[in-house]
Amino acid sequence: MAATKQVNDFIRKVAPIAQAKASGRDKWSLPSVCIAQCCCESAYGTSPKMMRANAILGIKAGKSRVHFGTAWKDKAYSTQTKECYDGKTYVNITDMFRAYDNVEDAIEDYYDMLAACSRYRNCLNQTDARNCITAIKNGGYATSPTYINTIMNIINKYNLTKYDNVVTGKSGNITMSQDHNPYPEPIQTVRFGTTGNSARWVQWCLWRFGLLEKSGIDGVIGLKSVAAIKIAQSRLGLNNDGIVGEVTRKTFKSVFE
Repeated sequence: MAATKQVNDFIRKVAPIAQAKASGRDKWSLPSVCIAQCCCESAYGTSPKMMRANAILGIKAGKSRVHFGTAWKDKAYSTQTKECYDGKTYVNITDMFRAYDNVEDAIEDYYDMLAACSRYRNCLNQTDARNCITAIKNGGYATSPTYINTIMNIINKYNLTKYDNVVTGKSGNITMSQDHNPYPEPIQTVRFGTTGNSARWVQWCLWRFGLLEKSGIDGVIGLKSVAAIKIAQSRLGLNNDGIVGEVTRKTFKSVFE
């Protein structure tokens, strides 16, 4: 089992990506399940071969090398894995797995695969984590008879359902009084006119700084939000341009870590 710091750091790295890549899809699956599968498949980011290939979800290349979207660029690597075809006996096999340019592409390809393959259709827009992973497992993602329980144990142990609100609209165990931003960290620059969860992430930070009312977390970066961003940047010794780029975003985030 990975050390606590490794586990927490890995989840902190993967969770916002899983949320961002799930958000805005008509056919989505739960970020909590994705995060738990990343934890399981890559041993919390401690599998050297998988991490070198950014292959944190262990998706096989397949004989047909199907492209579900644009995230996979035909890279692959060979490795041994265990399969349980009869529900009892594990056998060692060697197979080709997808390799990616970065973790973001790996997670995007995972969501694209689930949305594109009819065998996974029962996991789509499913709000219950156990039902979601059951549909994924039964769709052929894994052969281990304990896979569903393994993923659910990870979800429950680390309270991963708190990340599902970006697709379900439910707050779960997250409330606005907690020191955890319930919105996915932006992967693009946030500025005047930005809308959606990227805007809400910034507005949540501004609210926690005491610069914005809770009602101001409305998902639209308007003049009030820009003014609050400038004040926060000044207090933190940043260039107060009212734009949340990489430096401002990382500084905002570090305050709550």
